[in-house]
Formats: sequence, C-alpha cells, structure tokens
Amino acid sequence: MTAGSSQMTTQWSDLLLRALVELREVFSRLQQELDDTAREDFSRLFDGAGRLEQMLEQASGDIDSHDLRNVLAAIRGYAEILREDIGPRLPQMDDTLARLLKALHTAQDGDRSTGGSIDTRVIESEPGYILAVDDLQENRELVARNLSRVGHFVITAASGEEALVALQQSDVDVVLLDLMMPGMDGREVLRRIKEHPDWRATPVIVISGQQDMDGIIECIEAGADDYLFKPFNQVLLQARIKAGIERKRWHDREEQYRQQLERNEKFIRATFGRYLSDEIVTDILERPEGLELGGDLRQVTIMMSDIRGFTTLSERLAPAQVVTMLNRYLGAMTDIIMAHQGTIDEFIGDAILAVFGAPHHRDDDADRAVNCALAMQAAMAEINALNESEGLPVIQTGIALNTGDVIAGNIGSERRSKYGFVGHPMNVTSRIEDLTAGGEILVSDSTLKNLRGEFDVGDSQELKVKGIDQSIVVHKIREVSQ
Repeated sequence: MTAGSSQMTTQWSDLLLRALVELREVFSRLQQELDDTAREDFSRLFDGAGRLEQMLEQASGDIDSHDLRNVLAAIRGYAEILREDIGPRLPQMDDTLARLLKALHTAQDGDRSTGGSIDTRVIESEPGYILAVDDLQENRELVARNLSRVGHFVITAASGEEALVALQQSDVDVVLLDLMMPGMDGREVLRRIKEHPDWRATPVIVISGQQDMDGIIECIEAGADDYLFKPFNQVLLQARIKAGIERKRWHDREEQYRQQLERNEKFIRATFGRYLSDEIVTDILERPEGLELGGDLRQVTIMMSDIRGFTTLSERLAPAQVVTMLNRYLGAMTDIIMAHQGTIDEFIGDAILAVFGAPHHRDDDADRAVNCALAMQAAMAEINALNESEGLPVIQTGIALNTGDVIAGNIGSERRSKYGFVGHPMNVTSRIEDLTAGGEILVSDSTLKNLRGEFDVGDSQELKVKGIDQSIVVHKIREVSQ
C-alpha cells in the first residue's frame, strides 16, 4: 500500500506513529544540546506530525492522497535536514531519525524502503533566484529552507495571484509551482507564464502530490520544463534547479547578445544612413552579396536639383553662412526625398542627384519622383523665410526629371566603392537640369509617358543640348491637379 492510495493500512501508520513518539522522547531529553535553528526545524516537523495524527484519527479508512503527501513530505523534509545537521554529533538522535525516515519510506514506497538512509550529495550550482509557489506554508518554508542551504535565494508565493506579482517585481531564474491551489491553480499560472513575453523563457518545475499521467502530459505540453511528485528527493530537486538555472542563464545571455546586435545594427543604420539611403543600407545588411561589385539594368526616374546662381551667392557670404544655408537646404530636401522613397545618390556641392526605382523598383516610381519635386519646390518658401530671418539671401532651385535604363550597382574598387548609376539617361538629366530656371520643374518626354497620375503639365519644348545628338522634348510641371 502506497501513499497514493486512498486506503490506509494500520501497518505503516502504526510504524510511523511509534517512530514519531520515540522522536519526541529523544528530543525532550536532548533539546538543550540543540541550537535555535534545529529546535525550529523540530517544531515544524512536530507540527506536521500533529496534522498527520489528526488526519489518521478523523479518517474512517479514506485519506485524501494529496493532503497525505503534503504532510508526509513536510515530516520527511525536516527529518532529512535534521539528520544531516545534527546526526553526526548526536548518535542517539541520528538513530531515531533514521528509524523515522525508514517508517516514512515504508509509508510512501511500500516495500521499496531505503532503511532510513539519506542522500547527502550536494549539487554544485550557480546561485539562483527561485520562486516557490504553494498554498501550504509548511511546504513553502521547507523548500526555502532546503534551497537556501545550498546557496539559492528563495522567495515564496501562497497563491497564483501572488506568484504573478512576484514575477513582475523580480527577475526569477526558476519557478517551483504547486498544481493544487485554491483560486488560480498551478495550471493557470503556468499558462500565463508561458504566454508572457518576458517570462516564457523562465523554467517551471511543477510539483504535485497527484501521480496523474494525464496531468503530467498536460503540463509538459503547456510548457512545464519538469515535473516532480511530492514528497520529492531533495538532491533530485537541486539537480533539476541547476539545469533550470543553466537554461535561464543561456537564454539571458542570448537575449543580451540579440539586444547588442540590435543596438549595433541601429548604430550602423544611423551612421551609414547619413551617407547612403535607408534602402541601400538595408540591402547591404540583409544581403551580404549586396557588397559585391557590379550591377544590373534598371529602369529608373532620375532627379537632379540645383540652386540657381549658388556660386555667385556663396562668394558674397562668409564660409559659416554658406554652410548654414546649404545644410538647411540639403537637410529639408533629404527628408522630402526619403519620404517619397527616393535614393539619394550624392550631393555635388549644392546639387542633389537622386533616383527613384533602385535598389527597389515600384510601379509608381515616376509619379513619386514628380510629387517629390513638387514638394521640394513647395518647401522653398519656409527655407527662404528662415534665410531672411538670419540675413541670408533667398534661393531658388531648378529640378529636372528623366526616365530611362541605367546600370545600378556597386561601382568602384574592392578598397572603395559606392552604390551608383551609370548610363546615357544620367547625362540627359544633367543637361535638362542645366536649362531649368529657378522654381521650375522640367520632365523629359520619357518621364511624362511613365506617369500614371494626373499632373498639371505646362508648356512643352524641344531642346538641342550639348553632347547629345538627338533633340530632347521636355515638359514643365506646375502643380498636382486637384
């Protein structure tokens, strides 16, 4: 007959009660030789013995197996602690505790008695922060007593609700979780732990007085890392906790590495984003082959913008004023281009070269380029208001747009390269930009044909430009049609 059975036999109960009576007699004679800690442990052991005697007196043959396992676990736990602490110097007490443990093993394991021997091994482990959750105070105190003896820091919770509060307030390494609790039971606590993004990696060791295989499977499927039956072997518990702490430490280190990698990537994006567009930085970081030299043929819409008469303006200003005016202009224009998903190829003095359609092609590349140019011209009013407030001159820009096929990719050498564009349409765009007046937007015929939206197209003209054999048809864009 085992403790998991509801039918109790007088054989094991009489044996256990006689061992407890003998222990009380020996304690009465030797208590003056004990320190305060040992006397406190004996007090808890005898509290458990009293509850056991009351259970046996009130039972008419049936005892709840969960309650019985709890009280036997408390008696056994303190008996093992006391025998380990005081047995070597008090042989008579050691013998009495050994007989009690033998009776306990007989009650719990039937014929598989260990003769009262205890496992004195100590599992070396990194100290951990352990949360013990159990509605019975004696169980919480016993777990805390055992684990603190081997260097762990233990906090306890008397309910599922208290356990969740403790997890919010502390960085817990391992949770020891009782299943049978009033209110929020252990299964609900386990579910909430494993669903919480900050707690799900915390190992949970379920401890139960019920040897229910379906319950074990349910808990393991819900995320429990281990399962122990009451009364549990203290050395086995230490080993399970050690494994849990190691898993938690590995997870914490991996999380630290991940966060460091994220910080490094943010730094790289922020730093190189000042020199390259966000899309190019992303392409390089996510595709190592993005660093290889070479390129491919892309249809893009090219934008060139330039401040009219900037050279003359800069000759009349102090260098600091030139830098202030130029940075204000380039900063505003950069934000607008990036907002329209354009790729800034480079700044050439006061000129801006940007491309729409590389490294990522979109069906509305030409439309976004025109809308971007309109937004850039609209922003000049605010820029000039700031310039005038600081005694700087008013500036005007001309913007040219042209659509065509270019080679887009990494250009240069192994030691120094850039993401750039090569092809005849680049030269055409530059020639159109040379012809723009202040506040004007000129688009080539190829760009106009690629537009999907409705734009207010003004005068068209055919131009003959230097270095290009064929004439170029350009169109003035005034504003977006309402």
